[in-house]
Amino acid sequence: MVVCGDDGLAHRLATELRGVYREQVVLVVPPSRRTPPQPMAGRARAASAALFGRMVTAVNRGTDGSDDTLVPDERVMEAAEPTEAVLADAGVDRAAALALVYDDDETNIRAALTARRLNPRLRLVLRLYNRRLGQHIEELLDQAAELAAGATAGHRDGHGGHGGHGGHGGHGADIATTVLSDADTTAPALVATALVGTSKVVDAEGLLLRAVERRPPRPGEVADPGLCTLALLSATSNDPAGAEGSEDSGDGPRLLPDAEAVAAATGRGAVVLEQVSYSGPPLPARRAGVMPFASLFSARLRWSLAGLVAAVVALAVALIVVTDDHPLHAIYITLLDLFAINDPAVGAPLGRQVLQLLSGLVGLLLLPVLLAAVLEALGTFRTASALRKPPRGLSGHVVLLGLGKIGTRVLTRLRELHIPVVCVEADPEARGMAVARRLRVPVVVGDVTQEGVLESAKIHRADALLALTSVDTTNLEAVLYARSVRPDLRAVLRLYDDDFAKAVYRTLRTAHPAALTRSRSVSHLAAPAFAGAMMGRQILGAIPVERRVLLFAAVVVDGHPQLEGRTVAEAFRPGAWRVLALDTAARGDAAGAEPPGSGLVWDLPDTYVLRAGDRVVLAATRRGLAELLGRRTRSPR
Repeated sequence: MVVCGDDGLAHRLATELRGVYREQVVLVVPPSRRTPPQPMAGRARAASAALFGRMVTAVNRGTDGSDDTLVPDERVMEAAEPTEAVLADAGVDRAAALALVYDDDETNIRAALTARRLNPRLRLVLRLYNRRLGQHIEELLDQAAELAAGATAGHRDGHGGHGGHGGHGGHGADIATTVLSDADTTAPALVATALVGTSKVVDAEGLLLRAVERRPPRPGEVADPGLCTLALLSATSNDPAGAEGSEDSGDGPRLLPDAEAVAAATGRGAVVLEQVSYSGPPLPARRAGVMPFASLFSARLRWSLAGLVAAVVALAVALIVVTDDHPLHAIYITLLDLFAINDPAVGAPLGRQVLQLLSGLVGLLLLPVLLAAVLEALGTFRTASALRKPPRGLSGHVVLLGLGKIGTRVLTRLRELHIPVVCVEADPEARGMAVARRLRVPVVVGDVTQEGVLESAKIHRADALLALTSVDTTNLEAVLYARSVRPDLRAVLRLYDDDFAKAVYRTLRTAHPAALTRSRSVSHLAAPAFAGAMMGRQILGAIPVERRVLLFAAVVVDGHPQLEGRTVAEAFRPGAWRVLALDTAARGDAAGAEPPGSGLVWDLPDTYVLRAGDRVVLAATRRGLAELLGRRTRSPR
């Protein structure tokens, strides 16, 4: 595996590939900034000279007690840019996968085109923020790979949007190109942390799942099984410290246990898979761009119009009583008098003359009311794209600080879950302002460090605070101030440095033990998704269980004798893999009632027979997934 990048995501991704997936990694990073940056003219010479730069080899000599071997060697190269010479020296021509995670989209695209030419069978993972451009680049690189590799390469699983069987040999090579954004990959974890206080989250085809660690049940207590039991923890009733995963605690975690093992494991904690839900007060779903009729006019104007209508009706009824006229004709005459276009009632009875004068007076009152209605309607349409202010009675909402790349994605995800949000942004021209206007989300424009800004966002009645600005000190100051206002507020802050994030988390946890505080690094949250994409597009995510890890993958049944033609119960191998759901959208028919808004069926009966055209979501250990996908396993070093 080759990883190229210029920030913390590259280092975190390399660590994830080594520590979780036990892969051999070549890391390409820019040289140390001991001198001022060179001009554009000198970059080519710097890139060539970087090939002879310092090479560092680091060997991790410890194990994590998991089901795989020791961590392989890592090679670190220093290069200013990922030129063709740098990629060739890194071994891209014989690598299984390449990740380009530079912060500049143009650099990643240029290097991807070069790498695809050097190795048409290379699995590519790109970091791009522009979604539309990423889709076009993904299609272009996949088409180039298929044309270069021939008919034997490509996606043999028949589902072009999710890669092949993956791996080094076996059923074929997964040469798919995957375009990811760190903003998209971190948004689910940040949302779940703000809602339920956990970061063990898997985004399975749009369905947000979380793994919940549960303490051993008390005698006579029946625990909720959730969707399924993923693992039995080493924590027991007699050894509660085993929840920390110490080496000598309990019997160690047991991954993917069967029903008999779960029933026999009395007094042991468990990891249960659940769907993320929100129990707070939701905002009513509203179509973007549709203006409610009631919001066109103010309440005072609506009452004025209602009074005038009542006056016209009363005048029409009085005219019917005085003149004994037909009701329709009486209403017509009243309207003519109201708009002053009727002939004067000269020589008419006194009652008719009085009613005409009253109708003219009501008509004079109607003119300013109609003018006010027109002006209010024009003003409402003019400010329809303006930012909304938080409603007075709003409570139980999420306060989101920062509408940059990360904040915009998190805002979109929160509104997809119909969760009330109030945003705070200092820059009126920020990236996410247009999204907030489109979603009609209340926004407070101002510096969060200034007094009164968080109060305007109703922080004292909020359920959670998400501090996602690009400045670490601003996020920390906002959380500390929010803690002073409401000590039990659930707070999540984004910090760039992992060590700083750990230190802040421990300090806040000590200072406020009754409140939930989470400090998250974007690179730490995004690395698992990028690492999973490098292993093959079918990898959906990974969840750590004490000293081991569980992988979630989307696999097409065709070509796998362990799955094809077997029932769900027969395909389950305890400790290796377990079928969790069936993707009905991939095949076109359903194996049961399809959940609304999702193509995944989670309550599969054990008697359902997996067919060649089925695409399933399964949980597996590293070794189990390697065996299932036909990947070669490394020999112990």
